[in-house]
Amino acid sequence: MRHSLPSIPQFYVTAPQPCPYLAGRMERKLFTALQGDQAEAMNDCLSKQGFRRSQNVLYRPSCADCCACLSARIRVADFTPSRSQRRVMRRNASLQRNVTSAWATEDQYDLFRRYLDSRHADGGMADMDVFEFAAMVEETPVRTRILEYRENGAKGLDALAAVCLTDVLDDGLSLVYSFFDPERAQGSLGSYMILDQVELARRIELPYVYLGYWVPGSSKMDYKAKFAALEVFHDGVWQNLDMTRSYSTATHPLSVPPIAEQVSKLSMPMSLGGPVHPNRPNRGL
Repeated sequence: MRHSLPSIPQFYVTAPQPCPYLAGRMERKLFTALQGDQAEAMNDCLSKQGFRRSQNVLYRPSCADCCACLSARIRVADFTPSRSQRRVMRRNASLQRNVTSAWATEDQYDLFRRYLDSRHADGGMADMDVFEFAAMVEETPVRTRILEYRENGAKGLDALAAVCLTDVLDDGLSLVYSFFDPERAQGSLGSYMILDQVELARRIELPYVYLGYWVPGSSKMDYKAKFAALEVFHDGVWQNLDMTRSYSTATHPLSVPPIAEQVSKLSMPMSLGGPVHPNRPNRGL
C-alpha cells in the first residue's frame, strides 16, 4: 500500500508479520527508499524522527494497534558510565578499534556466522549467506563505516573479536548492526562497542549515539535502558527515558495515527520541503 504527498518521497507499509520483540503481536513498518543525491540528508533528517536504516531503506515501526518500539539515543555530553560499565571498559582495554569503509570480508562473515549460530539461531537472519551479508554491509548510499575490534597483543593484532556497522549522521553515530565472538560473551562486547562509540562521538564532537529501538517489556532490549542520558522518541519528540518509565505496552486500536497522517507530519530536507544541512563537516570518520 503506497502513501505519498507532493514534494516528498513515496512511503509504503509492510504486511503484518510476527513481532520479534513481544510475543503474540504483529509488527508493521512504514518505509521509504533511500537513494539519489538526497540519501544522506534523508538519513540525517528521518533518523531524528525515529527511523532506522537497513541497506537502502529507511523504516520506522507503524503497527496497527501497538506503539511499544521507541527509537533510542544517548546524549553524549551528559553520559557518564556506571560502575559496571567502567568494568566492561577495563576488561576490554586491550582491544584496538580499526575504522574501515563499508566493505565485507571473510573474517567478518565467519564471526557473524558464529555469533548467529550461538545467539540467534532461530532469528530472521539465521539463514543469511555470505552474499546477503555483503549486501547488508555494502549496500549503503550514505556515509557508513565498519568498526572492527581486535586484541592488541604482544605479537600484534589477533583474531577479530567484534564488529559494528555504523552510519555517520550529521548529529551522531547510528549503530546499524553489531556482532561479536560468542566465546567472549563474558566481556560484554555488545555494551563495550556502545561505550566505545560514545567516546568516539565525544572525540569528533557529535552529540548523539543512536542505538536503534528500545522496547519496554522485551528482554532483548533491556540492556539499552542501562545507559545513562538515554532518550527515546515518543509522541513526536525526544524525551528522557525516565519520563517514559511508566509507558504502557498495552495494545489499543487508536494508539497509532493513520499512515497518511504520520507521513504528512514528517519533516524533510530543504529540497524536499524542509530544512537541510549544507557544507556538512568532515568529522574524521
